[in-house]
Amino acid sequence: MRVNLVEVRVVVRDAQGHAFGDLKQENFQLLDNGKPQVITRFSVEKAGVAPIVHRENEAAGSTDKDSVEAASLVPQRYIAYLFDDVHLTNADLPTARNAAAHQFESLRPIDRTAIFTTSGQVQLDFTDDRPQLLATLNRLIPRPIAGGSALSNCPNISYYLADLIQNKNDPQALQTATLDALHCAYSDDPARLSSAQQLARSTALEELNVGDHETRVSLGVLQNVIRRMAGLPGERTIILVSPGFLNPDALSQQTELMERALHSNIVINTLDARGLYINLPDASDQRPAAANIAGVAQRYLTLENEADDDILAELAYTTGGTFFHNNNDLREGFQRLASPPEYSYLLGFVPQQLKLDGKYHKLKVTLLAPAKGIVQARKGYYAPKGATDPSELAKQAIEDAVLSRDEVRDIPVELHTQFFKPDANSARLSVLVHLDVRHIHYRKTDGRNNDDVTVVSALFDRNGNFVTGIQKILQLHLKDDTLQRRLDSGITLKSSFDVSPGSYLVRLVVRDQDGQLAAQNTAVEIPQ
Repeated sequence: MRVNLVEVRVVVRDAQGHAFGDLKQENFQLLDNGKPQVITRFSVEKAGVAPIVHRENEAAGSTDKDSVEAASLVPQRYIAYLFDDVHLTNADLPTARNAAAHQFESLRPIDRTAIFTTSGQVQLDFTDDRPQLLATLNRLIPRPIAGGSALSNCPNISYYLADLIQNKNDPQALQTATLDALHCAYSDDPARLSSAQQLARSTALEELNVGDHETRVSLGVLQNVIRRMAGLPGERTIILVSPGFLNPDALSQQTELMERALHSNIVINTLDARGLYINLPDASDQRPAAANIAGVAQRYLTLENEADDDILAELAYTTGGTFFHNNNDLREGFQRLASPPEYSYLLGFVPQQLKLDGKYHKLKVTLLAPAKGIVQARKGYYAPKGATDPSELAKQAIEDAVLSRDEVRDIPVELHTQFFKPDANSARLSVLVHLDVRHIHYRKTDGRNNDDVTVVSALFDRNGNFVTGIQKILQLHLKDDTLQRRLDSGITLKSSFDVSPGSYLVRLVVRDQDGQLAAQNTAVEIPQ
């Protein structure tokens, strides 16, 4: 059984920023908390290479042409645009919205596009309806959780400064906010210094609570988008459009969603909607020069802008994506981010003597000479907490396999489909599975050969949405002579679905108790 496998997606670029894919496993070194690890899984992935799909349709009168046309209707690329309208401003959002609309012109018929927002106020699920996409784009506006009026401007404390004051006990940050409060609330009366400090602390706490909430909401929506996309076929890319934001207290949530994206082969690309920003003082900032805090406040602004970018870089580099920033050509940015890097590497290792304590492990991926390049990879992972129930592991493995589109052949199986139309508006679709039982690992008990084999047949529509599925558990308790006959003939199972005419993708997953998998796809077109 595959347990505690840590996957690390790596993109290696040349000096011009182009990803290349001619490196081998021996070119990489992977460190976990500074200790070299044995890379047990290695693959090179090229964007645009579609997964293997078996095309067959055994209904009376069907042809190979029918099957090919049915397969061509199955989407091959999914792009989710996630606009961070919680953090985006009126200065950033219109430009980003117009650039995205321009990029929509290059979408292909086999592409499906969705629009989500971190506020949850505007969303459109995956579709190929371009007018609907544009109409949804035009509805986007900034939607800060604070509503733009909940927080006081006196003193002027940002989320970044509030974190320094409340979480990091930074005395200079507190002094800066106190002097600001002394000026705006108490007309620089030195006798009110204690009151000014109290006001600074209370305002910082208020700002921190709002900022923490906005971060958790934004990450929660991103996590939901990842879950939504995990069940889709083909290439899957999220484009997060944001000015960036801080994440001082939700690192475990961020790590969990990156783990899920990496495990589901979802690339997160990020775009800093601020473009090429310059750290200029705010013209509306009335901090007094006499209080000697204008320069300090400017330094904090610079640090804040840099910190806001950290999460965008981390999300992109961990999942093998691209971080587009410090560039005003947002059209070029959207065009570049609409597809994953041309090449990426997937490295996997099993940590030795891993303690199930939930602690953070630092990762570092380097190239061994003579290989050269700029390496982008995840920076770490959290160890699991406590022992994991084997039945839960098996359940998760089956679910992950159903929601994947990879073909696996640990167990030889044959997948066939048939359909019958009793009338113009309905059909009966049958999925036939022939299982070669010679490759199953049996457990011998009381003279019988035992194993439980789980067989899942799942149906997805033309947009990749899950329609329905049937799970069957084949309990094998075979005597030796019965097993010998089964070895020669195999076992056939049938699952049937009542469906409407249309295009479907059938996903088959077979798993035995030892964790061996078989997974196949086939496309079916049921005419009107």
